[in-house]
Amino acid sequence: MSDNNFDSALTYTSYLAVDELLSLQRPLSVGPEHDEMLFIIIHQTYELWFKQLIHEFMQAQRSMESGDTHYSLAILGRIRTIMKVCVAQIDILETMTPLQFNAFRSYLSSSSGFQSAQFRKVEALLGRRDNKMAGHLPPEIQAEISLLTSANSVWDSALAYLAKRGHPIPSDVLNRDRSVAYEANLGVQDVLLDIHRNDPQSAMICERLLDIDEGIQEWRYRHVKMVERTIGHKVGSGGSSGVEYLSTTLSNPAFKDLWDIRSRF
Repeated sequence: MSDNNFDSALTYTSYLAVDELLSLQRPLSVGPEHDEMLFIIIHQTYELWFKQLIHEFMQAQRSMESGDTHYSLAILGRIRTIMKVCVAQIDILETMTPLQFNAFRSYLSSSSGFQSAQFRKVEALLGRRDNKMAGHLPPEIQAEISLLTSANSVWDSALAYLAKRGHPIPSDVLNRDRSVAYEANLGVQDVLLDIHRNDPQSAMICERLLDIDEGIQEWRYRHVKMVERTIGHKVGSGGSSGVEYLSTTLSNPAFKDLWDIRSRF
Protein backbone atom coordinates (compact mmCIF):
# COMPACT_ATOMS: atom_id res chain seq x y z
CA MET A 1 0.00 0.00 0.00
CA SER A 2 1.54 3.30 -1.05
CA ASP A 3 0.93 6.88 -0.09
CA ASN A 4 0.60 8.96 -3.24
CA ASN A 5 1.45 12.08 -1.26
CA PHE A 6 4.80 10.70 -0.13
CA ASP A 7 7.72 12.79 -1.36
CA SER A 8 10.77 10.54 -1.65
CA ALA A 9 12.97 13.63 -1.99
CA LEU A 10 11.87 15.04 1.37
CA THR A 11 14.59 14.99 4.01
CA TYR A 12 14.94 16.16 7.60
CA THR A 13 16.93 19.14 6.35
CA SER A 14 14.49 20.17 3.62
CA TYR A 15 11.34 19.62 5.72
CA LEU A 16 12.62 21.79 8.55
CA ALA A 17 14.42 24.25 6.22
CA VAL A 18 17.52 23.71 8.35
CA ASP A 19 19.93 25.41 5.95
CA GLU A 20 17.76 28.54 5.85
CA LEU A 21 17.27 28.44 9.61
CA LEU A 22 20.99 28.25 10.34
CA SER A 23 21.71 31.14 7.97
CA LEU A 24 19.54 33.55 9.98
CA GLN A 25 22.07 34.26 12.75
CA ARG A 26 23.97 37.33 11.55
CA PRO A 27 26.11 38.98 14.23
CA LEU A 28 26.91 42.66 13.67
CA SER A 29 29.80 43.13 16.05
CA VAL A 30 33.43 43.16 14.96
CA GLY A 31 35.02 39.77 15.44
CA PRO A 32 32.15 39.03 16.01
CA GLU A 33 31.89 39.08 19.80
CA HIS A 34 31.45 35.51 21.03
CA ASP A 35 28.27 36.14 23.07
CA GLU A 36 26.33 37.88 20.32
CA MET A 37 25.48 34.50 18.78
CA LEU A 38 23.83 33.38 22.03
CA PHE A 39 21.87 36.63 22.24
CA ILE A 40 20.55 36.21 18.68
CA ILE A 41 19.63 32.54 19.02
CA ILE A 42 17.83 33.03 22.34
CA HIS A 43 15.69 35.84 20.94
CA GLN A 44 15.00 34.06 17.67
CA THR A 45 13.89 31.05 19.72
CA TYR A 46 11.59 33.29 21.75
CA GLU A 47 9.99 34.52 18.54
CA LEU A 48 9.38 30.90 17.49
CA TRP A 49 7.77 30.16 20.85
CA PHE A 50 5.65 33.33 20.60
CA LYS A 51 4.46 32.11 17.20
CA GLN A 52 3.53 28.76 18.73
CA LEU A 53 1.81 30.44 21.68
CA ILE A 54 -0.36 32.48 19.31
CA HIS A 55 -1.17 29.28 17.40
CA GLU A 56 -2.09 27.44 20.62
CA PHE A 57 -4.06 30.28 22.21
CA MET A 58 -6.23 30.58 19.12
CA GLN A 59 -6.86 26.84 19.12
CA ALA A 60 -7.68 26.94 22.83
CA GLN A 61 -10.20 29.69 22.13
CA ARG A 62 -11.89 27.66 19.40
CA SER A 63 -11.96 24.62 21.64
CA MET A 64 -13.42 26.44 24.65
CA GLU A 65 -16.01 28.24 22.56
CA SER A 66 -17.14 24.88 21.15
CA GLY A 67 -17.46 23.48 24.68
CA ASP A 68 -14.80 20.77 24.32
CA THR A 69 -13.49 20.39 27.86
CA HIS A 70 -10.92 17.64 27.36
CA TYR A 71 -9.25 19.13 24.29
CA SER A 72 -9.24 22.56 25.93
CA LEU A 73 -7.46 21.12 28.97
CA ALA A 74 -4.85 19.52 26.72
CA ILE A 75 -4.14 22.72 24.79
CA LEU A 76 -4.05 24.91 27.90
CA GLY A 77 -1.67 22.44 29.52
CA ARG A 78 0.59 22.64 26.48
CA ILE A 79 0.60 26.44 26.69
CA ARG A 80 1.66 26.29 30.34
CA THR A 81 4.49 23.90 29.45
CA ILE A 82 5.69 26.25 26.69
CA MET A 83 5.70 29.07 29.24
CA LYS A 84 7.94 26.97 31.50
CA VAL A 85 10.40 26.61 28.60
CA CYS A 86 10.31 30.38 27.99
CA VAL A 87 11.17 30.97 31.64
CA ALA A 88 13.95 28.37 31.58
CA GLN A 89 15.60 30.06 28.59
CA ILE A 90 16.32 33.06 30.79
CA ASP A 91 18.72 30.85 32.77
CA ILE A 92 20.79 30.49 29.60
CA LEU A 93 20.71 34.21 28.84
CA GLU A 94 21.85 34.99 32.38
CA THR A 95 25.10 33.14 31.78
CA MET A 96 26.12 36.27 29.83
CA THR A 97 27.69 38.91 32.07
CA PRO A 98 27.09 42.67 31.78
CA LEU A 99 30.58 43.11 30.31
CA GLN A 100 29.93 40.45 27.69
CA PHE A 101 26.60 42.02 26.68
CA ASN A 102 28.01 45.55 26.56
CA ALA A 103 30.75 44.33 24.22
CA PHE A 104 28.15 44.23 21.41
CA ARG A 105 25.18 46.20 22.79
CA SER A 106 26.03 49.34 20.79
CA TYR A 107 25.56 47.38 17.55
CA LEU A 108 21.90 46.79 18.41
CA SER A 109 21.15 50.47 17.74
CA SER A 110 17.46 51.10 18.51
CA SER A 111 16.37 47.46 18.17
CA SER A 112 14.67 46.15 21.29
CA GLY A 113 12.43 43.36 22.51
CA PHE A 114 9.87 46.13 22.97
CA GLN A 115 9.48 45.90 19.18
CA SER A 116 8.36 42.24 19.22
CA ALA A 117 5.09 42.28 17.28
CA GLN A 118 4.39 38.69 18.20
CA PHE A 119 4.58 39.32 21.93
CA ARG A 120 2.15 42.21 21.46
CA LYS A 121 -0.18 39.70 19.76
CA VAL A 122 0.17 37.37 22.74
CA GLU A 123 -0.74 40.27 25.02
CA ALA A 124 -3.74 41.12 22.82
CA LEU A 125 -4.98 37.54 22.99
CA LEU A 126 -4.62 37.69 26.78
CA GLY A 127 -6.82 40.78 26.89
CA ARG A 128 -4.54 43.81 26.72
CA ARG A 129 -6.46 46.71 25.20
CA ASP A 130 -4.69 50.06 24.91
CA ASN A 131 -3.45 52.38 22.20
CA LYS A 132 0.17 52.27 23.36
CA MET A 133 0.73 48.58 22.77
CA ALA A 134 1.22 48.76 19.00
CA GLY A 135 1.72 52.45 18.15
CA HIS A 136 5.45 51.97 17.57
CA LEU A 137 4.97 49.07 15.14
CA PRO A 138 4.52 49.18 11.31
CA PRO A 139 0.96 49.97 10.08
CA GLU A 140 0.32 46.46 8.77
CA ILE A 141 1.21 44.98 12.17
CA GLN A 142 -0.96 47.56 13.92
CA ALA A 143 -3.85 46.42 11.70
CA GLU A 144 -3.29 42.77 12.65
CA ILE A 145 -3.22 43.61 16.35
CA SER A 146 -6.32 45.78 15.96
CA LEU A 147 -8.20 42.74 14.67
CA LEU A 148 -7.14 40.78 17.74
CA THR A 149 -8.14 43.55 20.14
CA SER A 150 -11.62 43.78 18.62
CA ALA A 151 -12.29 40.04 18.99
CA ASN A 152 -12.61 37.66 21.92
CA SER A 153 -9.69 37.48 24.29
CA VAL A 154 -8.81 34.11 25.84
CA TRP A 155 -10.83 35.13 28.90
CA ASP A 156 -13.85 36.01 26.74
CA SER A 157 -13.60 32.54 25.21
CA ALA A 158 -13.40 30.99 28.67
CA LEU A 159 -16.53 32.87 29.75
CA ALA A 160 -18.29 31.67 26.58
CA TYR A 161 -17.28 28.11 27.54
CA LEU A 162 -18.70 28.51 31.05
CA ALA A 163 -21.94 29.99 29.69
CA LYS A 164 -22.21 27.09 27.24
CA ARG A 165 -22.09 24.71 30.21
CA GLY A 166 -25.09 26.48 31.73
CA HIS A 167 -23.39 28.80 34.19
CA PRO A 168 -25.10 32.21 34.55
CA ILE A 169 -22.36 34.53 33.29
CA PRO A 170 -23.89 38.05 33.34
CA SER A 171 -25.24 39.00 29.91
CA ASP A 172 -23.61 42.44 30.02
CA VAL A 173 -20.25 40.67 30.35
CA LEU A 174 -20.92 38.23 27.50
CA ASN A 175 -22.10 41.07 25.25
CA ARG A 176 -19.51 43.64 26.22
CA ASP A 177 -17.39 45.69 23.78
CA ARG A 178 -14.39 43.47 23.08
CA SER A 179 -12.19 46.45 22.17
CA VAL A 180 -12.34 47.66 25.78
CA ALA A 181 -10.23 46.01 28.46
CA TYR A 182 -12.12 43.56 30.65
CA GLU A 183 -12.56 44.63 34.27
CA ALA A 184 -12.92 42.29 37.23
CA ASN A 185 -16.59 41.55 37.82
CA LEU A 186 -18.19 40.49 41.13
CA GLY A 187 -21.04 38.75 39.31
CA VAL A 188 -18.56 36.62 37.36
CA GLN A 189 -16.63 35.90 40.55
CA ASP A 190 -19.80 34.63 42.25
CA VAL A 191 -20.29 32.23 39.35
CA LEU A 192 -16.67 31.12 39.49
CA LEU A 193 -16.99 30.29 43.20
CA ASP A 194 -20.02 28.12 42.48
CA ILE A 195 -18.15 26.43 39.61
CA HIS A 196 -15.24 25.50 41.85
CA ARG A 197 -17.67 23.96 44.35
CA ASN A 198 -20.00 22.17 41.94
CA ASP A 199 -18.49 21.72 38.45
CA PRO A 200 -15.07 20.03 38.64
CA GLN A 201 -14.52 19.99 34.86
CA SER A 202 -15.12 23.70 34.47
CA ALA A 203 -13.02 24.33 37.57
CA MET A 204 -10.14 22.47 35.91
CA ILE A 205 -10.35 24.83 32.93
CA CYS A 206 -10.21 27.78 35.32
CA GLU A 207 -7.18 26.36 37.12
CA ARG A 208 -5.35 25.75 33.84
CA LEU A 209 -5.98 29.38 32.93
CA LEU A 210 -4.60 30.44 36.29
CA ASP A 211 -1.52 28.25 35.65
CA ILE A 212 -0.95 30.14 32.41
CA ASP A 213 -1.47 33.53 34.06
CA GLU A 214 1.04 32.61 36.76
CA GLY A 215 3.45 31.43 34.06
CA ILE A 216 3.18 34.74 32.21
CA GLN A 217 3.83 36.65 35.43
CA GLU A 218 6.76 34.39 36.25
CA TRP A 219 8.24 35.04 32.80
CA ARG A 220 7.78 38.79 33.23
CA TYR A 221 9.47 38.75 36.65
CA ARG A 222 12.42 36.71 35.43
CA HIS A 223 12.72 38.98 32.39
CA VAL A 224 12.82 42.09 34.58
CA LYS A 225 15.49 40.63 36.86
CA MET A 226 17.55 39.43 33.89
CA VAL A 227 17.49 42.93 32.38
CA GLU A 228 18.34 44.49 35.75
CA ARG A 229 21.34 42.24 36.33
CA THR A 230 22.55 42.83 32.76
CA ILE A 231 22.09 46.60 32.25
CA GLY A 232 20.96 47.81 35.66
CA HIS A 233 18.72 50.86 35.33
CA LYS A 234 20.07 52.10 32.01
CA VAL A 235 17.65 53.16 29.28
CA GLY A 236 16.52 50.20 27.16
CA SER A 237 17.99 49.64 23.69
CA GLY A 238 14.78 50.81 22.02
CA GLY A 239 14.59 53.99 24.12
CA SER A 240 12.19 52.63 26.75
CA SER A 241 12.89 53.17 30.45
CA GLY A 242 14.17 49.60 30.67
CA VAL A 243 13.67 48.00 34.07
CA GLU A 244 11.28 50.76 35.18
CA TYR A 245 8.94 50.07 32.24
CA LEU A 246 9.15 46.29 32.58
CA SER A 247 8.40 46.48 36.31
CA THR A 248 5.05 48.17 35.60
CA THR A 249 3.88 45.02 33.81
CA LEU A 250 4.35 42.75 36.82
CA SER A 251 1.08 43.55 38.60
CA ASN A 252 -1.26 43.09 35.64
CA PRO A 253 -2.78 39.59 35.74
CA ALA A 254 -4.63 38.46 32.62
CA PHE A 255 -7.45 36.73 34.49
CA LYS A 256 -8.04 38.92 37.55
CA ASP A 257 -11.34 37.30 38.54
CA LEU A 258 -9.57 33.99 39.05
CA TRP A 259 -7.16 35.63 41.49
CA ASP A 260 -9.77 37.72 43.31
CA ILE A 261 -11.86 34.69 44.32
CA ARG A 262 -8.94 33.11 46.23
CA SER A 263 -9.80 35.03 49.41
CA ARG A 264 -13.47 33.99 49.21
CA PHE A 265 -13.18 30.21 49.45
